[in-house]
Amino acid sequence: MEDFQKTERPGVDETKRLEARALVDSIAAEEVEARIALEAARQRASSLGEQVEALLARVKQEEMAREREQARHLERMRKAKRAAEVLSLIPPVMEITARSVEESGNALVQAEAARQASHQELLALRESESSVRERLAAITDSVHSLEMQVYEKKLQRTTLLERAMEELGLDEEALLSEYSPDQPVPPDGSEEGAEAKPFVRAEQEARLKKAERSLDQLGRVNPLALEEFEALESRHTFLTEQLADLKKTRAALEAIMAELDETMHTIFSEAFADTQEAFDEVFPVLFPGGSGSLKLTDPGDLLTTGIDVAVKPAGKKIERLSLLSGGERSLAAVALLIAIFKARPSPFYILDEVEAALDDSNLGRLLGVIESLRNDSQLIIITHQKRTMEIADALYGVSMRKDGVSAVVGQRVKEAEAPAA
Repeated sequence: MEDFQKTERPGVDETKRLEARALVDSIAAEEVEARIALEAARQRASSLGEQVEALLARVKQEEMAREREQARHLERMRKAKRAAEVLSLIPPVMEITARSVEESGNALVQAEAARQASHQELLALRESESSVRERLAAITDSVHSLEMQVYEKKLQRTTLLERAMEELGLDEEALLSEYSPDQPVPPDGSEEGAEAKPFVRAEQEARLKKAERSLDQLGRVNPLALEEFEALESRHTFLTEQLADLKKTRAALEAIMAELDETMHTIFSEAFADTQEAFDEVFPVLFPGGSGSLKLTDPGDLLTTGIDVAVKPAGKKIERLSLLSGGERSLAAVALLIAIFKARPSPFYILDEVEAALDDSNLGRLLGVIESLRNDSQLIIITHQKRTMEIADALYGVSMRKDGVSAVVGQRVKEAEAPAA
């Protein structure tokens, strides 16, 4: 280090340094200009290349267009040659066509004449057919009219034969043999010593009208009147006996109805008295401090009377049941129902959510009353109340299994008490 420091350093000429710096700057500027010129030359070369490619493509397109034009020229030449050949063939074809047209015209004239003749013949045939059809329709109508007349005559003949059989008891053979127009007409009973006369329709028609007037004046004779009288007499006797039996039956039924009414009076009065007594016993339990009563609307007629239920909860002055709350009305109805149960006990009862509208305090009182019914009867209660389920001996419900099928589930809550030893 000391040797390096002791070494003499050459001096720097500031003029030469500036000249060298200027030379370097000029060379750098020339280099920049040369690069610019090079880039411009490259761009001109690229542009000239593109122009050359465009010219080459244009030349190629012109060559292709020239080739297509030559092909079209050759095609036109070929078509012109074919047209010349066709023109050479036109004169004989025109001559043949003219002869064909002339022959066709002659054939058309002949066909038109034949058509006119056929048309005239057709018109004549149609006129003949129309006249024939009219004659056929007239003949058909005449035949139909004759058939209808024949049918009417046959129907009239059948009716006359049936009438003769019903009224006179004479069949067709007897009528023809004894009363035909070729038979002489016997004299009238009013003419004594008269002989038979030949048949004259006018005279016989007048005689018939005279006999019909006499018959009308005499009135219709019923030959079965005696049999009808006997039938009506037997029918009258039968109906008289039936009427007497009906009167006896009616009297017996009225006696039975009176006995039933009396029995129903007794049973209803006893049942109402027992129900009223049970209601007076149950109501104070369900309505502590309240008052309730059952009354008949018409005590004089127990068959048509109604029953008034009077309920007055403690601290309220209410005269109609509609003014009670929902729970109070439900409890009053349950009180009447349980009173009927106590008045006329039954082996079992079914109750469907009778406690649904009750609160806890009223529910507790109702459960106490239900417990008193269990001493003499069995109860089935449908409920959603937990407290009601707690007093049950067995619970049954419907549950859905995993497979989606409903199943009845049963569970015994209280085991039966063991019998005393």
